Amino acid sequence: MAESFLMEVCVDSVESAVNAERGGARRLELCSSLLEGGLTPSVGLLLIVKQSVKIPVYVMIRPRGGDFLYSNQEVEVMRKDIELMKIHGADGIVLGALTEDGRVDSELCLELLAAARPLPVTFHRAFDMVHDPVIALESLISLGFQRILTSGCDSSALEGLPVIKRLVDQAKDRITVMPGGGITERNLQRILEGSGAQEFHCSARSSRDSAMKFRNPCVMMGATFSAPEYGLKVADLSKIRNLNAIARNVL
Repeated sequence: MAESFLMEVCVDSVESAVNAERGGARRLELCSSLLEGGLTPSVGLLLIVKQSVKIPVYVMIRPRGGDFLYSNQEVEVMRKDIELMKIHGADGIVLGALTEDGRVDSELCLELLAAARPLPVTFHRAFDMVHDPVIALESLISLGFQRILTSGCDSSALEGLPVIKRLVDQAKDRITVMPGGGITERNLQRILEGSGAQEFHCSARSSRDSAMKFRNPCVMMGATFSAPEYGLKVADLSKIRNLNAIARNVL
């Protein structure tokens, strides 16, 4: 039975982290606010997740939603978050930064990589917003990133599959290219076979109704399009196990 693949699951709660490990994940990407694509989690969440699982926990460093062009103040936040996550047991860091013209911000990335050292660092899906992925890949290799998370610069890894395949071929094992974005039980086999990737990234979540009995339907805690107050999204143990089984049969 093949063990060459690695499934990374992005999680934003202790329950999801435990489910991911039980389902066969071999690494976690720990975030908050997955509705915004993932933001920096709290130190408290990192501490309890580290107490609850044995697999490596890579921590997202992203101070806000939106683009990946950061102000000096936001960079200070990112530096401090990296420092805190290292102190409290992060096994790796996930980050990304771009210039206003859609290139990798090499100067800032070098600074953040130095702050993260000696932890391995993944460049997240800011990669999917670059002007030229071929040039961006070479930049990230030269900077010293261990991994790129990408949907192939498209809306999902399935739509971006031709680009992901080209990136895997271009990388030639100098950096890991990890498909992510919309990966499900229905498309994982096609993505793995079509890309040649040895790692993949998924969230595999399901909705669960809140246990609240009293509910006030007139109040929303966030913006109009925020997540509902009386619904939870949690990593689904069954889905993760199925994805694990599919990958084992493919690779």
